[in-house]
Amino acid sequence: MRQGNPPCVGQRFHIFQIGLDQMIDKLFHIINKFGRLTYGEDITQIEHALQCAQLAREDRAADTLIAAALLHDIGQFIDDAGNAAEQRGIDARHEVIGAAFLATAFPDSVTEPVRMHVEAKRYLCASEPGYRSALSRASELSLQLQGGPMTTAEASAFAQARFFEEAIRLRRYDDTGKRKNWAVSELESYRPLLERLIGDRAARETSDGRN
Repeated sequence: MRQGNPPCVGQRFHIFQIGLDQMIDKLFHIINKFGRLTYGEDITQIEHALQCAQLAREDRAADTLIAAALLHDIGQFIDDAGNAAEQRGIDARHEVIGAAFLATAFPDSVTEPVRMHVEAKRYLCASEPGYRSALSRASELSLQLQGGPMTTAEASAFAQARFFEEAIRLRRYDDTGKRKNWAVSELESYRPLLERLIGDRAARETSDGRN
């Protein structure tokens, strides 16, 4: 069982605080600025994000899952302190940080798979023979910080969670999207998709009288 709460993140934004274009620009700025590191893999974080999103597209996933694939590691981009903590052997809970960061702009169908993608790895390590042995070295090392494979009780509970299937699919993209020299769509190609998702969320909140 993983313990403790992640640090607070001060860079959150809200769908009614800035315009739609500015919001996407802010997201892309964060990704471009902080996504150039590798964190133990053979490709950069931005390459990994784009590969995961490409895999989701090729899998004909819903727009919400494509967005989750693109943004699933945003918590690492925005939390330098957390990255330093992980290098010292402390789990910074980047998936929780990322989901909280995105939650004021995106629907649960984006943020919940993001929040659950680390737990999905723990679930698959416990339930799928051969899964753990196929993990990259960096994923295996982070697994130790993240609590290791789930217990039987944890796995049973996780399998009943809302967005379980989406979290597992996202995890598959996460594990596969680590290829060297793979030409994929550029970040800007995802702007219309993200705009639709954020715009739909804003419209729903407006109709609910939350603004």
